[in-house]
Amino acid sequence: MISVGNVSVGGTGKTPLVATIAEWLIDRGERPAILSRGYGRRVRDVGAVVVSDGNGVVADLDRAGDEPLMLARLLPRAVVVVAEDRYLAGVVAERRLGATVHLLDDGFQHFTLARDLDVLVTSPGEIPNGRVLPFGRLRERADAAARADVVVVLGADAAAARSEAWALDVSQSCGARRVLAAPGAAAPALAIAGIGAPSQFFDGLRDAGVDIRATKAFPDHHRYTAADVRAIADAARGAGVDRIITTAKDAIRLEALGPLPFSLAVATLTLQFDPPDTLFACVDAAIARARTAA
Repeated sequence: MISVGNVSVGGTGKTPLVATIAEWLIDRGERPAILSRGYGRRVRDVGAVVVSDGNGVVADLDRAGDEPLMLARLLPRAVVVVAEDRYLAGVVAERRLGATVHLLDDGFQHFTLARDLDVLVTSPGEIPNGRVLPFGRLRERADAAARADVVVVLGADAAAARSEAWALDVSQSCGARRVLAAPGAAAPALAIAGIGAPSQFFDGLRDAGVDIRATKAFPDHHRYTAADVRAIADAARGAGVDRIITTAKDAIRLEALGPLPFSLAVATLTLQFDPPDTLFACVDAAIARARTAA
């Protein structure tokens, strides 16, 4: 089992990292299962909910939650299962759906499950300079980061990531950079986002050359309403634009409302690693160790 998680709350980039690792595993011939708690889902089924069986999406937003449904759509060959009991989710994924590798989404504090690799996601200075809730954004004390096997530092190059890893007492590290791309980047647009760090999304679009005339932020995991849709349409008219750009996670929640009165473009997010192979070498070694020990 590979766990991807963080010490701080909100907008740390673990979901795109889970997607990147899952895609790499698929390319290697594995059948990964993403195991999620399904935060924000409205219908809490007893037991595990299969969001994707590895052949297609089989659950809706209310039963899946926005991030698991987004991952299921992005990665049609990955198994995605949500449950409060992640062990049960893993059993279903492995025994019923043929999963070969488990990816535990947001698993750093999930102590009841053994893992073969703990991947910690952070940004420069976020943990060493942070404070524990409710006075800051840290879920645990900074020294908890030392449980990680490898740290991925978003917004850092290899040298800065090594420095961060040394401060956190983690032996392996790599830097990562978010790369956003939007269709029709030259056309002016209104950017909207209901994620943990919407300003990062807006800045990333501008860095990608998108002509952003106005922005509108909503709370993380915000469930859009008809009133929100009207407000977004009004904001677009006020900015003099016909196009609205959002995240894949927001698009999932907006599209659940049915036909929209505006054109919606979804920006794609990829991660570029520095050095490029450290994280995947750690994943490969962890899988090899687990299979040798089995």
